[in-house]
Amino acid sequence: MGEGVISRERQVERVREVRRQLGQDGPPWTRAHEGDFETVTVPQHDCDLVRDLLIAEGVGSIVEVGLAYASSALAIGEALLSGKAETPSHVVIDPFQATEWSYVGWEMIRSAGLDGTTTLILEPSSMALPHLISEKFTADAAFVDGSHRFHEVFVDLYFLRKIVRPGGIVILDDHWWPSVHTAERYYETNMGWQAIPHAFDGGSVRDGTGRHRTQAFRLPDPPFEPAFDRFKPFS
Repeated sequence: MGEGVISRERQVERVREVRRQLGQDGPPWTRAHEGDFETVTVPQHDCDLVRDLLIAEGVGSIVEVGLAYASSALAIGEALLSGKAETPSHVVIDPFQATEWSYVGWEMIRSAGLDGTTTLILEPSSMALPHLISEKFTADAAFVDGSHRFHEVFVDLYFLRKIVRPGGIVILDDHWWPSVHTAERYYETNMGWQAIPHAFDGGSVRDGTGRHRTQAFRLPDPPFEPAFDRFKPFS
């Protein structure tokens, strides 16, 4: 047992070092857009808050939509290794990782030694998530940072509510964007999702909206289907 504990601790230290280097020096490759890494990636402090919430929730399995430069994926990996799950599981969905991103995020995962617990799916989430459902895959949590178009966020959340266990959590990045916030509001208003208060206190806040960049929601336990004639408008 001692060797196992030491091994897990060393794994966590390796992930922390890769995260530190990524935050300090940036990734080894970026797209040609000026300041792309700083624009696209989840800030390190917000990633720390995601990590802390997942550890507090005892999350052992998670689905992540969107990989890009892997800042959030590394924080999630740190959380999973810091937990008590014997076989942590991290499924990451990013159809553009091989093309748009030249595998830069996946190489960060590999450099942190997380490829043994992380599965990368190179399909659109609208295809990958139904496949996970058909395989009866379940998760304790989800982190959503894929397309920010309203209809695609809405579809991601539709499928994730069938994957994340009752009482589990869904974390939305860029919740301050109207498209993301509005998609989430349907599930909060009609499906019993409850915002987890203070989870991201101290995190990034967008001027003019007062909304945090990242917001977490707890799914109802037990889950339910609302009656069609009790629809509540949302915005």
